[in-house]
Amino acid sequence: MDQADLAQSARVSRNTIVDFEKGRRTPNTNNLAAIKGALEAVGVIFIDEDSQGPGVRLRERRRAAG
Repeated sequence: MDQADLAQSARVSRNTIVDFEKGRRTPNTNNLAAIKGALEAVGVIFIDEDSQGPGVRLRERRRAAG
């Protein structure tokens, strides 16, 4: 997923994604929730912080029977 795809999926501007990635600004609560939702829709799992900090992983893809 590139920046344009993420922006479209999250319904935010590409500049919002670019600025967030470059550390220029923190998205507002609504934009952050939309970005998170778009990433979760494609299989990203956000892991709560533990002794090693927060993290992410990809959902396992299920193979089609056949």
